Amino acid sequence: MYYIYYQQLRGPITIDAATSVRRVRVKEIAILVTLLAVIPLPAAGRKKVQDEGPTATLNFVILKDDNGKPVRNAAVVMHPVNKKGKQERGGLELKTDAEGKCGLDGIPYGKLRVQVLAPGFQTFGDDYDVNQSTMGITIKLKLPGGQYSIYEEHSGEKKEEAKKP
Repeated sequence: MYYIYYQQLRGPITIDAATSVRRVRVKEIAILVTLLAVIPLPAAGRKKVQDEGPTATLNFVILKDDNGKPVRNAAVVMHPVNKKGKQERGGLELKTDAEGKCGLDGIPYGKLRVQVLAPGFQTFGDDYDVNQSTMGITIKLKLPGGQYSIYEEHSGEKKEEAKKP
């Protein structure tokens, strides 16, 4: 950019064939170097699927605990778990359909942490060992429990009376 600006200030310049060829080659080399520097970067950060070993197909069914009806639009979140039992980075989120079902194939064998979130239900979470080519997992979501308030009277509790000095 500077070179072109500088040329415009000095006025018209005569360019012979050799100068023109050099400018074209410099541009070609610059484009080639840029492409070689940018293209390998995304591939370097990814793991190869072949190195991960066997994969499984997981099918989830999310139901209400009290009546067994399906829960639609529930979020099923899956995270891999390492050998120490800690959740690894990355993960997948699926949404259930109207029948409370969702599924995914290509899940590598090993520990998997599954969380299910749906409005109006308690959050579910558990670890599963993926060790079969096809696994069906049925999860029953519970309604939220009542909240405890210090301002309400609770059965079975003895109310303390204020001590007078």
